[in-house]
Amino acid sequence: MKYDNKGVMRIVELTGETKQSILDDLLKRSPNNYSQYEEKVNEIIGKVKTERDQALFEYTLKFDKFVLTEDNIKVTGQEIDEAYKKLDPKLVDVIRKSAENIRTFHTKQLRNSWFDAREDGTILGMKITPIAKAGVYVPGGKAAYPSSVLMNVIPAKVAGVGEIIMTTPPGSDGSVNPGTLVAADIAGVDAIYKVGGAQAIAAMAFGTQSIPKVDKITGPGNIFVALAKKAVYGYVSIDSIAGPSEILVLADETANPRYVAADLLSQAEHDELASAILITTSRQLAEQVSVQVGEFVEQLSRTEIMRKSLDNYGYILVADNMRDAIDAVNEIASEHLEILTANPFEVMTKIKNAGAIFLGEYASEPLGDYFAGPNHILPTNGTAKFFSPVNVDDFIKKTSIISYSREALEKVHRDIEKFAESEGLTAHANSIKVRFE
Repeated sequence: MKYDNKGVMRIVELTGETKQSILDDLLKRSPNNYSQYEEKVNEIIGKVKTERDQALFEYTLKFDKFVLTEDNIKVTGQEIDEAYKKLDPKLVDVIRKSAENIRTFHTKQLRNSWFDAREDGTILGMKITPIAKAGVYVPGGKAAYPSSVLMNVIPAKVAGVGEIIMTTPPGSDGSVNPGTLVAADIAGVDAIYKVGGAQAIAAMAFGTQSIPKVDKITGPGNIFVALAKKAVYGYVSIDSIAGPSEILVLADETANPRYVAADLLSQAEHDELASAILITTSRQLAEQVSVQVGEFVEQLSRTEIMRKSLDNYGYILVADNMRDAIDAVNEIASEHLEILTANPFEVMTKIKNAGAIFLGEYASEPLGDYFAGPNHILPTNGTAKFFSPVNVDDFIKKTSIISYSREALEKVHRDIEKFAESEGLTAHANSIKVRFE
């Protein structure tokens, strides 16, 4: 690897070797690589499964320093009213506007049941049904993000989920972040419980005296939450096992280096494991962005986090041509991809793998995080190769419908019998055969 030390970010020539090295580096951040915590997580899940509410009370006292009881585990209407009073009314208005944009976008994803009837009496179809209960996990403390509440709850609401509950850790005084409560109320959550961590995931997966069992759990959290979701998958459905945040900017010589630097840092500030990568065909832009990043880091508030993020997982890759750059983009399969090139829409047609794509210099990543409408809960750690953003389909079930008349079955019954007999399943074959004896 060749590095340039004029700025804060390392500048690396894009080759097959450097690309693979970076891919290996990024994959180290996957929750699948934190097996040392699995035993503790499984212990928590097992205790909640058997001791139910009592386990929640004990873990909340241990981890959150709050005396949780059956009387205060559920957030009251009065607490929600007080949360509105604590928030700036202008912020409440922004949350409402954001919610409406998210609702409008996700409404376009709705599917209808369909049936295909043929003249011979064959009827095939797909019945669309929303899941009955969904559970949303929301982190607490400094990691409380009202925007994520909207992104989890509104698609479920649009899908028609019958009951949506939310769990979030309380402060030591039993309070819940007011922004979280207001966002939950605006989005339409039915009940909120003051429980956090792996124990909250276990409660939603198996049910306790206070918290109902759900059919699907969504929402971000720390490594214990991620591993708990992985452990309960199969008992319930989950959205994904999310890794640290990441951004990839694909730019040519026409990009504004100040914009690029600002956008890279918008993700680097999340945490020390966040990844911020620029792939460009311009060596000049690479050097300008590295210098500009250094200037921004000194001006912005989360300086230490950004520095460590860039030291660990920040790269500027200089490609010989746009084709090589696009190949690298598709290999990395980033959570957020910004395209800042002369013809971003043309480049976009060649992108196969990305969680969300932002086109042009006025579509920066925070637009998607907060306001535009598409979901910001996105696949990370290269899983955009096979996962999608959270969407309405995550909260529906598809049931196949099959009906044949005697006439329709008579035409094909021997084919079915032959297929079944070839697999040694004579009872299968007989189930068809008896209808024509």
